[in-house]
Formats: sequence, C-alpha cells, structure tokens
Amino acid sequence: MATTSNHFISKFILNHSFFIQLIAVLCLTGNTSGNGADYGDAPVTHGVAIGAVEEDSALFWSRTDREAIMHLAIEIEEGVFVLEKSTTVTATRDFTGKIKIHGLKADTLLSYRVWFMVENSESDKKYPVFRGKFRTAPSSVKAQAVSFAWSGDVAGQNVCRDVEEGFPAFKAINSLPIDFFIGLGDMIYADNTCEEIGKYGNRQIPGNFKPSANMEDYWAHWKYNREDSGYRQLLAKTPYFVIWDDHEVVNDFGPLQDTRDEPPYIPGEHLLPLGRRAFEDYNPIEENPDSPHRLYYSIRWGLNLEVFFLDNRQYRDAKSEADDPIHHKTMLGREQVVWLKEKLSNSDALWKVIVSSVPLSIPTGWPPKDGRDGWANHGQNTGYENELLDIIGFMQDLPQRNFVWMTTDVHFAEVFRYTPFENDPSFKMHEFVVGPLSAGFFPSRDFDLTLNPESLFFHGPETMDSVTNWEEAKKWFNFGVMSIDERGKLTASVRDTFGKILYQTRLQPEQ
Repeated sequence: MATTSNHFISKFILNHSFFIQLIAVLCLTGNTSGNGADYGDAPVTHGVAIGAVEEDSALFWSRTDREAIMHLAIEIEEGVFVLEKSTTVTATRDFTGKIKIHGLKADTLLSYRVWFMVENSESDKKYPVFRGKFRTAPSSVKAQAVSFAWSGDVAGQNVCRDVEEGFPAFKAINSLPIDFFIGLGDMIYADNTCEEIGKYGNRQIPGNFKPSANMEDYWAHWKYNREDSGYRQLLAKTPYFVIWDDHEVVNDFGPLQDTRDEPPYIPGEHLLPLGRRAFEDYNPIEENPDSPHRLYYSIRWGLNLEVFFLDNRQYRDAKSEADDPIHHKTMLGREQVVWLKEKLSNSDALWKVIVSSVPLSIPTGWPPKDGRDGWANHGQNTGYENELLDIIGFMQDLPQRNFVWMTTDVHFAEVFRYTPFENDPSFKMHEFVVGPLSAGFFPSRDFDLTLNPESLFFHGPETMDSVTNWEEAKKWFNFGVMSIDERGKLTASVRDTFGKILYQTRLQPEQ
C-alpha cells in the first residue's frame, strides 16, 4: 500500500549527520521551507496514532477525508526534518493511511509532522500540519525503568462521549508519565449505539451510526471514539499497542459465531471480515501480507519487559462446544499457541506480561447456557480451560517464572493471585482485570476455582442497576498502571477515572 519516498537516503542520513543539512533540503518535497511542510491541502481529520514502536522503528497512522497523499517527516536534528515516506489514502480504507519508518535511534525523543496533499489540487484552502513528539523503545539489553497504562471497554451500553467531559478517564491517563498505552479490547462497541442522552442520564454527543452491519457503520464507530480530544491527545504522543475483543465485531463472536439474524444484520452474513477490516484500518498496527490479518504480536521494552498480545477471537472453536481434557478445544488456534510458547521460551525479559482480552477465572458469555466465552468453564464443560492449563503448565517449566496476566471484558476491576499447582506452591501468577474506561457495569463476585485463585481486590458497584447517574458512574470507570524499576521491582495499581490509586501491589521478581 505504501509508496516510499527517498527511503534509502533518509535511512542513510539518520546515521550520518555530516550531510544532514544538505540532503534534508534535497529530500523534502511538496510545500516546504527547509524544515518540513508548512501546510497541507487536505485536513488531518482524526489526529495521529503511533504504534508498533521498537528500538529503531515506529508506525504512524492518520486519516483525511478525501483521496490524498499522506506525508510523514521526522526531525533528526533540531529544526531539520526529513521526509521518510508517503502513502496514498483512498476511499477503500476510509482515507486512512499508515507509514512505517526505520533507522531510528533507541530511547530517543523525536519530533514528527504529518500532512496530506492532493494531487493536482485546484483549491486554495490550506490545513495545518499535525505536529507531535514520541520516544522510541529502549534497547533490549538495557535495564531501564518503564511505566505504562492499560484498559478497555470504550463507549459501550450507550455510555459514550459526554458533551462536556468526553471520555473523562483519558484526562487522567494523559497526566501520567507513561511510556506507552495498551488498548485491551472493546475499543469500540460496534453492536451498540450512542444516543443524545446516555445510560446514566448525562447529555452525550450522539453517534451517527447504527449497530454495524456494513463497513460505513464500523468505520463510523471508530471515527466517533477518535474524535474525543483526550483520546486523540494520548495517541498522538504515546506509543499505542492495541488488541481486539468481541465488540469490535459483535458480542461474543468467533469465526463460527459472527452472524446475526435480527435487523440491521443480514441473516447468514459473516461480520468478522468487516469488523477486522475496520480494526486494521483504524489502528496503528502492522499488516504483513505474508501473515494476512494476524493480530497477535509481542513488544520488547528494555531488558526488564516483554508484552505478549493474544488474539482471543478469530481462531477459536465455537463456545458451545465441549472442552475435552484430552482433545481440548482451542481459543488461540494451534499456530498462535506454538508462537506463544516459543516466544515465552526464547524471551530473556525479566517480566513477561500476557495480554488476554478475556479473563482467566471470571466466567463470561451470555447467556451462559450457550457456552462460556472466556477461559474458565465455571461448572460447565464449555469454556477453554484445558488449553489455558496447557499453556500455564508450559510456563511452569520455564527457568524464569515472572508472569503477569492483564485482562478486561467484564466491566469491573479485580486482582487475582494464583497458585495453580499444589505440588509447586512457589509458582505464582497475578491477573489484573480492569475496565471499563467508559461503559456500563456488570459486577460479579463469581470466579472459577481451577487455578486456586485468591481475590486480592475488587472494584465495582453493588449491582449493574445500582448506578443511576453520571457523577456516580464516573467513580467506577478505571484503568491500570504498571511500572518496573531498573532493578526489576514491579508495581501495579488500579486507578479510578480521576487517576486516584484504588489498589497497589509490589512484586519482586525471581532472579
């Protein structure tokens, strides 16, 4: 999709400063003044999102409202910008574009510019260039402190953008000195609507969409959420790593359960391809033609941290199937399980954080008689428990066993400590369940006992109907923050809408 502009030269000058001033001027195209474009002739409509950030590379996402050429310039020396790449955006991807850059320096604060130009434009109207800064990841051999935030569940159950506060939790997240943010699924509710009056009685910005049964409505849900100023500010300055859950397509979906019969859906029409396309269009994730539509991946952030993002959706067996202990069903699919085990085995990171969009022990899936949607079977023979036990058994055999799970989906916060093996009490894991960022509440104190869990913390209203107004609802929105210092001590907290710490724990790693 991308077309490269002066790619070889720009990679060369990133490492050879002697010719920077001369070649920068020669490389710049379009309307420039020697330090990047002054303006574009198509607008940046939904900001910029930065993802796939590594030691020496990053991916930039943006959008306009017409066919145009997206340009990216990176500052390599104070006041000197080099055009690294450009790409054409068209209606087939809703005028979204992505540009991946290479040859950057680890742990370096860089300035960038993004703008759009229309070929043969006859309009005199000009639009401001989008400017921002971001930092690359530290070297994987450097024991460097790291801090990040995470949560999920945005604009569900008609809990959408408040007319005055938008999604209020993003203000608190933006105030934190974090290195990156993780969107942990249900980052839209494609099967919901956003009305003028919200679930909790507040005035909202209504969404111009229906439950998504076509590409236009899927795209419209993403545009609506990205129009929140706090969300947009976060993505423009903070590396963003994202995975999907069910509501990016339709509730409790899998490849065998992604159709709906009631209007506005077309009976028998599969929704997974539509939702996945919109997810790919609107997120700063890489799309590899050799592994089409693969959404699972890992990121490395210094010597102390590696994060593994699971795709819990598009490879799973039907949730209604029985989970046989010998020939167990799969949530991840064989290839992803092999990938996860290999990555865990080969990783020399001190802490290994596994991102699962569905929880380990809290039962999910509605109605329960149709099968469990998460890992736990909770008294049924559905669920995906045996695959989880196989993965945890593999983790137990690894020489370094500092594992943390991060999950969401259930719309309340809870922290678990697990001692899953009676014959190995030294093997422990923690699970941090957070959310929603802005959605309805479904509190439950039920959890499966298979992994021998201890519930260390719970944060949620008494019942799903006990919250009756917006001011009260804001008390229950939440997100997580995790920090690891240079010596490897991990601190994790659950925070409310305003950033107040509700729960905090510190974990010392096994060396």
